[in-house]
Amino acid sequence: MKKLLLIVFFLGSIAAFSQTTVTGTVVDSETNSPLAGANVVETGTTNGVITDFDGNFTLKTSSKTGTLTISYIGYNVQKAQYNAVGGSANLGTVKITVDSDALEEVVIVGKGIIDMARDRQTPIAVSTITSAEIQAKAVGNVEFPEAIKSTPSVYVSNQAGGFGDSQMFLRGFDQTNTAFLLNGQPINGMEDGRMYWSNWSGMSDVANAVQVQRGLGSSKLAISSVGGTVNIVSRAAGRKQGGFARFMTGNDSYFKGTFSYDSGLQGKWAYSIMIDHWQAHRKYSDGTAGQGQNYFIGVGYVPNDKHSFNLLLTGAPQFHDQNFSKSLEDYDLYGKRYNNNSGFYNGERFTLRRNYYHKPIANLNWDWEISDKTNLSSVLYASWGRGGGTGPAGSSRNIIYDNNGNVDFDAIEEANIAGADNGIGGYGNGSLARRMSVNNHNWYGFLTNLETAVSDNFTFNVGVDTRFYKGSHWYQMNDLLGLQGYADNFGYGDLRDSDYVINETFEANPWSALFNSADEGQRFNYDYSEFINYIGGFGQAEYKIDNFSAFVQGAVSTQSYQREGRATGTEVEGVDGLGKSAKVNKTGYNIKGGMGYTFIENNTVFVNAGYYSRQPFLDNIFDDIRNSNYILDGENEIDNEEILGVEAGYRLRSGNFSLDLNAYYTKWGNRFLSGGFIEGDETSSNPIEQVDRYQKFTGITQVHKGFEFEGKYRYSSDFMIRAFGSIGNWKYDGDSPFQTRASETNELLEEGNVNLTGTKVGNAPQTSFGFGFKYTIVDGLSVDADYNIYTDLYGFVDARDVTEAAFKNEVYQADRLNAYSVLDAGLSYKFDFGGSDLTFRANVYNATNEMYLSQKDSYGYYYGNGRTWNASLRYDF
Repeated sequence: MKKLLLIVFFLGSIAAFSQTTVTGTVVDSETNSPLAGANVVETGTTNGVITDFDGNFTLKTSSKTGTLTISYIGYNVQKAQYNAVGGSANLGTVKITVDSDALEEVVIVGKGIIDMARDRQTPIAVSTITSAEIQAKAVGNVEFPEAIKSTPSVYVSNQAGGFGDSQMFLRGFDQTNTAFLLNGQPINGMEDGRMYWSNWSGMSDVANAVQVQRGLGSSKLAISSVGGTVNIVSRAAGRKQGGFARFMTGNDSYFKGTFSYDSGLQGKWAYSIMIDHWQAHRKYSDGTAGQGQNYFIGVGYVPNDKHSFNLLLTGAPQFHDQNFSKSLEDYDLYGKRYNNNSGFYNGERFTLRRNYYHKPIANLNWDWEISDKTNLSSVLYASWGRGGGTGPAGSSRNIIYDNNGNVDFDAIEEANIAGADNGIGGYGNGSLARRMSVNNHNWYGFLTNLETAVSDNFTFNVGVDTRFYKGSHWYQMNDLLGLQGYADNFGYGDLRDSDYVINETFEANPWSALFNSADEGQRFNYDYSEFINYIGGFGQAEYKIDNFSAFVQGAVSTQSYQREGRATGTEVEGVDGLGKSAKVNKTGYNIKGGMGYTFIENNTVFVNAGYYSRQPFLDNIFDDIRNSNYILDGENEIDNEEILGVEAGYRLRSGNFSLDLNAYYTKWGNRFLSGGFIEGDETSSNPIEQVDRYQKFTGITQVHKGFEFEGKYRYSSDFMIRAFGSIGNWKYDGDSPFQTRASETNELLEEGNVNLTGTKVGNAPQTSFGFGFKYTIVDGLSVDADYNIYTDLYGFVDARDVTEAAFKNEVYQADRLNAYSVLDAGLSYKFDFGGSDLTFRANVYNATNEMYLSQKDSYGYYYGNGRTWNASLRYDF
């Protein structure tokens, strides 16, 4: 027995003596970016570790010499030999290369066009969401912005409005002042900067990654990044053969089926396709049915190692019924799901408000590696939007409701027939029909960027951004609701008889909208087109050494605006709405720069600053864009908006822990704000208040400042936790001119100045916090959750209330909404199914079913969604 113990002790001593500590850092061979989560295993054993956030690893091996096997999804397996001296070995930086056959790698991603933060050494305030996270949390009956809501200073609201009607805010700025890029291509609306997520409902399925660059960001374009930039990188033609099929279901009869296939790189060619269909009888609120399809086609061509091409075509035709804001009294009376646009017609659910749209988008990317130090990336793109939204033709006072608050379309039909003159209705005899506001566009653009490494420490790039846009808008009839025709000559003056009859109807369908619409004789109320031409140049230079980096960026652009009317419209200052207007040209520019310094290993501080002179949106150039060619000029001219941004930050990457701290200051001046429509009160003693009218502010200044943090800790390969938050102070500042005009005649009713100093900016919470985790219970089974807390949320700044307060020498403050919190949770289980993966995923959103007000606009309040859910089964082959 003693001999046996001695032998065991002796062998143990040898093993302990021969143990070696091996360290190193795993990075991407091309970008030198650290790879967190890479597997490092002692070859021939199960002894291994994973790399931390900086790609670092420490592994105790059983022998002084040997080989490590390093692997990472999407990369080639790398072998690294070690030979210990004094019980330890440091391999330094281990570079591993991208697997040319990796599923996630693409033929072309436009490396010089897509401004990802990692491509620039000088840090910015940024959060990145991977394809895996998007596919898990933001596919199905949730909006694409839901994928990024659990990041600092991001707020998503109005999800109860209907499929695709949510809004996203970044550092308190709305979507018109956040730049959205798809593979480097700007996708905000050219006319007004808006984002309609219903047009991009397939983005969750085609996105490889999303990067939220808060504030100044890394984009080189002269774009509307007041709050920040959201850079969406789509998939392209895959190099590896395979695909997947997925079935998904959710609350309120939601259903979605998806099929995707990649051919793999066959010689010099590759292609990818994806199609799906979805539908539901409602999203959450009553009367919010929706249906649509998504499609994606990618064709890649790699003629040699210097050139690569990729052609992409994607679209998401859809229709969805909409729910708008309303008074708290209506919610109390009819419930939190109440929708005053919806009702029943001939026994079936029907609505006044349906959005329908089809926006195919195509782009052709070309990457050319001119030399080891120089490359050229270009993209030629186009989109053709067709669709619009339905609404009432006739006075909203003629809408009839039943005792449950539903629109009584049967009663409206009866009233239409009773009041019609030989079957012909109209505004004057109290008729109500359902019209369509058509909003079509053709958009073409070209973007190119030349990048060169002048030396090991200095890089420089220069490029061109051009865009050509035509948008066309008019009314056409959708449903006459029992009438044989609708008499309407409004806006057409002497071009038509006073009793001109509209008798053709068209479907509110995204597919038929591509090919079937009213000719000029069957359009009514307004009919015009807009032309916007844009050309810009940009450049960037960056210098870096071991612990210091600095950059400077600049862009200059010119943009022209022109309107062409096909109806006489309303005359303003002697100018009607017929024919082409004069062309307006505006020049804009931006310049920004910054520097970063690593003062201790893994500890970096940075500061960035920038100034933008941004051209106004087209809708602000014309006094009455729907009806007149009159251009605001002279004292009323709309000048460029002026944006000043400064930010500073600290970044820590240490072992399994990462931390980002950011502080920012943004001053946004000389901006335009619409006060919205104000319904007249015939009983008022003030003649102005008797008239239907609208108000607008010009010369407004907002100051947004705040602090953000985001931290992550990887306890092990199975458990990761994170926390994030932001504290803001967003206020209006200074005096602003305002005007009140009659909605029908555009007559100026009143004008003056109001002081907005100290008024809180509304629509997004100025303070928010959250935390989340992901835990792998056993191999293949994991759970995750995110908990978000929102407070300091104010309603829309209503022009009426501001002017009334100013007349009393008071500072107006919008309603402060109650704080609230939302818990989202998910579960994933992946198991081997005949050599292929079968994955089950389930999500529950607002798991505690908290009822909360998410926003207040000029018309009323929005409640958020209560508890919703989805579940999917995906088969990868």
